[in-house]
Amino acid sequence: MSDNFDVVVIGAGPAGYAAAIRCAQLGLNTACIDKSLGKDGKPVFGGTCLNWGCIPSKALLDASHKYLDAKEHFAEIGITVESVGIDVPRMIARKDKVVSGMTQGIAGLFKGNGVTGLAGTGKLLANRRVELCPHEGNATIIQAEHVILAPGSVPVEIPPTPIDGDRIVDSTGALEFTEVPERVSVIGAGVIGLELGSVWSRLGSEVVVLEALEEFLPMVDQRIARDSLKIFKGQGLDIRLGTLVTGSEVRAGEVVVSYRDNVGEQTVTVDKLIVAVGRKPYTEELLAPDSGINLDEGGFVKVNDLCATDAPDIYAVGDAVRGPMLAHKGTEEGVMVAERIAGFKPLVNYETVPSVIYTHPEIAWVGKTEQEVKTSGESYAVGQFPFSASGRAQAANDTQGIVKVIADAQTDRILGVHVLGPQASEIVAQAVIAMEFDASAEDLGLTMFAHPTLSEAFHEAALSVAGHAIHVVNRKKRN
Repeated sequence: MSDNFDVVVIGAGPAGYAAAIRCAQLGLNTACIDKSLGKDGKPVFGGTCLNWGCIPSKALLDASHKYLDAKEHFAEIGITVESVGIDVPRMIARKDKVVSGMTQGIAGLFKGNGVTGLAGTGKLLANRRVELCPHEGNATIIQAEHVILAPGSVPVEIPPTPIDGDRIVDSTGALEFTEVPERVSVIGAGVIGLELGSVWSRLGSEVVVLEALEEFLPMVDQRIARDSLKIFKGQGLDIRLGTLVTGSEVRAGEVVVSYRDNVGEQTVTVDKLIVAVGRKPYTEELLAPDSGINLDEGGFVKVNDLCATDAPDIYAVGDAVRGPMLAHKGTEEGVMVAERIAGFKPLVNYETVPSVIYTHPEIAWVGKTEQEVKTSGESYAVGQFPFSASGRAQAANDTQGIVKVIADAQTDRILGVHVLGPQASEIVAQAVIAMEFDASAEDLGLTMFAHPTLSEAFHEAALSVAGHAIHVVNRKKRN
């Protein structure tokens, strides 16, 4: 291994591996360091997303949704299934197989693009030197012309619920249950909590979700949040808002969770407790005191709009910097930094970062919520279209939810798009493209969408902004 590289990337999650691959494509001699180990104890690339987050959780969400469909909904469309069972170990094994394929794919991409993948812990020293501590053997020092920090994030732990890896687990542990618990409690009604709660609820667990905030999904458009809360409760999720967890105790194989709400002191007894209260930047042992890198009060690496740190030729991307902790946001930052190192001048448009919650129905959005637009004082118009009026959704027996388009009342420029419904994650991508090109609601209304598709709901919502929707009675426009 060379002791000198044009670029050294610390962290091989989506932000890090994308940065490393793009740097190598641009002709830069690039190394990428990651200390992750898989279930078999061997080094793996891909970070939290591929190994313990996005990919494995979606594998279980998809499997659990198919199980519930077969168990409760197939009969509605004329399919008779005599018995439907659950093989949790097999489900977990398939999840692991998907993860293994993805992580091996990253290793293959490194090899194919000429990235030097290094297993071990990377630590940034002064003057763009990086200390590599391999899992076995002695540490070495690597000199880099440029360094990209992409350490990712880790689950937040809270004192009242210490993780024991058995009865009390974090989001990673919640992906490894070997049987369906009879009773589960999830602390946190955010993205991760709702997704994990959905998995085990679909498979038969009684799920209680404890959320400290009084408002459900405050980052989501209020109409979407209100409708989704009603749907999730109808699915059997016991979501309790305004509950402050104060303690937990494992007794005879059960977990007694103590919390306080507007009634007073309460307890709930469960078989498994999942702590999903958020994530924090993983900067432990990342920086030497003289590295020249500064952190903010939240522990995030300080960067400017171009992801440059306070130290020359050192950048930071992904979960460890400001903005939402989303794999795709980190990927775009990694690619941007790589291209800027190579002399190009791309930018990341932070106004068009999509967000998705992979429940069913899915929740997806991009741009401003109606409450944000209203607070800013902007004059706006809203168009909405329910999936219950969609022919494709009706045919698929999947009609819950709506598409909501918010546009500037003067310019008609799209300010935000919010989707609650089937394949919302795919529909919102069309909204991102539209907003990236400063499309108006009229532009979308004049665009031809295939019929019958779920995307037509987006088309009709855009038409509805001006009161021109065809397949639903138009309401009077209101600001």
